Amino acid sequence: MADGMTWDEAVAALTGPGGRFALVRAEVGGRSARVFEAAPPSLRALFETLRARGDDVLLVYEQERWTAGDLMARVDEIGAALVGRYGVSPGDRVAIAMRNYPEWIAAFAAVTSVGGIAVCLNAWWTADEMAYGLEDSGARVLIADLERVERAEKLLAEGVLRAIVVRADDAVLPANAERLEDVLTPGAALPEVEVPPEADATILYTSGTTGHPKGAVSTHRAMLNALLAFGCRAAVNQAMRPPVEPHPWPPCFILAVPLFHVTGLVPVMLSCMLGGLKLVMMYRWNPERALELIERERVTNFVGVPTMSWDLLESPDFARRDTSSLLNVGGGGAPAPPQLVQRIDRSFSRGRPGIGYGMTETNGYGPQNSGDDYLARPRSTGRPLPVLDVMVADDQGREVERGQIGEIRFRGATLIRGYWGKPEATAETIVDGWLRSGDLGRMDEEGFLYVEDRAKDMVLRGGENVYSAEVEAAIYEHPAVHEAAVFGLPHPRLGEEVAAMVMPRRGASLDAESLDAHLRVRLAPFKVPSVVEFTEEQLPRNASGKILKRELRDRVAERMGKK
Repeated sequence: MADGMTWDEAVAALTGPGGRFALVRAEVGGRSARVFEAAPPSLRALFETLRARGDDVLLVYEQERWTAGDLMARVDEIGAALVGRYGVSPGDRVAIAMRNYPEWIAAFAAVTSVGGIAVCLNAWWTADEMAYGLEDSGARVLIADLERVERAEKLLAEGVLRAIVVRADDAVLPANAERLEDVLTPGAALPEVEVPPEADATILYTSGTTGHPKGAVSTHRAMLNALLAFGCRAAVNQAMRPPVEPHPWPPCFILAVPLFHVTGLVPVMLSCMLGGLKLVMMYRWNPERALELIERERVTNFVGVPTMSWDLLESPDFARRDTSSLLNVGGGGAPAPPQLVQRIDRSFSRGRPGIGYGMTETNGYGPQNSGDDYLARPRSTGRPLPVLDVMVADDQGREVERGQIGEIRFRGATLIRGYWGKPEATAETIVDGWLRSGDLGRMDEEGFLYVEDRAKDMVLRGGENVYSAEVEAAIYEHPAVHEAAVFGLPHPRLGEEVAAMVMPRRGASLDAESLDAHLRVRLAPFKVPSVVEFTEEQLPRNASGKILKRELRDRVAERMGKK
C-alpha cells in the first residue's frame, strides 16, 4: 500500500464534506440516518440519465445489442401502456416474472418510473408459489415470459390479473394476456409522474420460516443509497491501491445471477444503469458460455455465488479462454472456502477475489471484503461504509464486546421499509431501527465482520435460501408421512444441500422417488431435498419437544462421510 490510502483515510476523503460520495443526515422512516448527498431522488431520475448516452451499447443478450436509446424507447412505451392501457397509478403493484431478458430491465424501469411497485417474482417458482406472490402483493398486472404466464393461468382466467407476455412469438396465450408488441405504441412518451424518494419501489420475496415467503418492501431512497454504497466501496478500494496503469477495457459486468435476486438487481444491473456500463446478460448459468462471453465482451466484473467461481475455474475451457479483462471476481450469497479465495487470486492475471454480506432486507449492501484484505482474512466478510451501521448484539439487543459472538444487526438508509402486509413480521425483524439478521457473527478490533452461523433452520444451497419449515410443510402434505425434519448437509460445490429425515406412518409405504415426485409439484427445484433418509423411530427431541436437528444432521453427515 505504498502510495495508497488507509481504509480510514479513503472513507473520510470520499464520504466527508465535499467528497464524491459525501454523506449527510436525513430523516428516514422517522429516524435520522446518513444518506448519500448525490443520490438521485428516484429510480426514474436514475434511468433518465441514460437518455444522454444515446448510441452507447448498454445491454448484450445473445446476438442482441441494445443501446441506451433502444432501452429508454422501450421503457417509455411500456410506461405509457401501463398508465394508459392498464390504468396503473402510483403505488399499484406490477409483477415481473421472466428469465434474464432485456425486457425484464425495461419493465422494471417502466414500472418504477411511473410510480408503480415492481414485484420481482422468483422465476423458479411453481404455479402455487407464483399464485401466492401475486395474490399476496395484490399485483394488477403481470409482465412475464410465456412459461411464467402459463403458471398464472388460473388467476388470469378469474379476471383478477392481466398479463403482458414477452417473446411469445405465435404461441396461443391464456385469457387476459396480450403480447408486449401488441400493447405498445411506437414512439410513445413516458407519462409525467412525480416519484418521491420515500415512495415504495420494489417487493422482493424472501423465504419464510412459517412456510410462506415474505414480501420485502424497499423505497426508492433505500435502493439508491445501497446502489451508491456499492459504488463508494469500489472507489474506496481504488483509493487504497497504489497507482496502476489504466485498464485497457472499460468497466463491464456479466449478469450470471437472476434479476429477481437482490444481487442481480442492485449491485449488478442498477450499477450498470448508474454508470452507463455495458451489461452482458446470460440466459442461464453455464460456465463455458460465461467464459466465452467474458473473453468476447471483455468483461471486467464477475459477481455471483462462490459455486459459480468454482465452476469457472473447474471448466475445461478455463485455460484456453482469455480472462485477462477481469478485475473483480466475487459476489456473495454464501461463504467462500478460503482455498477458493486463494485460487481466484492465483488463477486470474488481474482479477482479485471479493465477497459481500448483504440481505434482501439491506438491498444487498453490507460489509465487503476484497483484494489483499480478503486474502489476509479469508473468513471475514469485511467492513461496512458509514451509510450502514453494523452491530453484534446479545439477546437483549445490547452490543457485545469485540471478538464475542452475537446476532448481527443492521441500521441505516439501505434497509427495507418492512414486509408487505405483515406488520408483526416487520416488528419482529426491525427493532428500534435495527434489522435483526438472525445470523450469528463477531467483529474484530479493526471492524472486520465474521459470520459464524446462519439463521436457524436455513439451508444455504448455492446462494439460494431454503427454509426448513417451508420444505417440511410440503413433506407433511404427503399422506404417508408421520414426522419429518429438514436440514443442511455440507456440499463441496453448493456449500450446502437440502436433506430430510422422514418417519413414515405405521403401515404406510413410502420411498425417496415418490416423495420427490410429491415435492416437485409443490416446491421450486432447488428446495427439493437431494438427500432423503427414512427411519422407523421417532425423531430425537429435547425436553420441550423440539426435534434435535443438529443431532440428525451430524448423524447423517457422519454416515455419509461429510462431517
